Amino acid sequence: MPRRPRVLLAGYPLHIVQRGINREPCFFAEEDFHCYLHWLEETSRACGCAVHAYVLMTNHVHLLLTPNAMGAAAQLMQALGRRYVLYINRFYRRTGSLWEGRYKSSVVHAEDYLLACQRYIELNPVRACMAVDPGQYRWSSYRSNGLRQFDSRLAPHPLYLSLGDSPDTRCAAYRELFRPQLDAEAAATIRDALRLGMPLGSERFAERVCRQVGIRRNTGKRGRSAHQGTAGISLRPGQMDFGF
Repeated sequence: MPRRPRVLLAGYPLHIVQRGINREPCFFAEEDFHCYLHWLEETSRACGCAVHAYVLMTNHVHLLLTPNAMGAAAQLMQALGRRYVLYINRFYRRTGSLWEGRYKSSVVHAEDYLLACQRYIELNPVRACMAVDPGQYRWSSYRSNGLRQFDSRLAPHPLYLSLGDSPDTRCAAYRELFRPQLDAEAAATIRDALRLGMPLGSERFAERVCRQVGIRRNTGKRGRSAHQGTAGISLRPGQMDFGF
């Protein structure tokens, strides 16, 4: 069965997930996290991708970035993946692949879902019970986006910058977004978009993007309509957030 072509567009935010093979660890020691982040910074600059958010879990990686050219994100993932696998195989005296097949990706409608997607990414350690608060986890962008710790890898998206007129007010406004749990429906919508490789946003946005790249939209559902508009990002205090 032929692979579905990726939806990769210049200037559109892209949510990317790459997993360790068989969901086994891809980070084994603190130095591994440092190496990956160092090469993420190098390759994102070289390939022309602005990184807005990230989290490195023990067996997978989430990235939210905006490529400035059609093939920039693919170039980044290829260069970063090869460099990191070479390092891991040499250092740990192993062979073979580290990653589980192709990375998953989903184009994000910024106005509707960008900040929800950032929260989804940075809340991964909380969902995995690795931290009570996202600020406790070292290997994510939350400490920069929410706590104003400098991170040279990040290029804040204009929507994030619009949260306030100064770094302090932006961080405070961003932290407020984390007080309620991310809506379970929003988390499911983000996961479905990644699983299917489909755009994340309103039906109109998804249909327009699919037409633009010449593919048929796949909602993954039979006899039911897809999530519409921005209903999937409403906030309900105390509601659990399940995801990966």
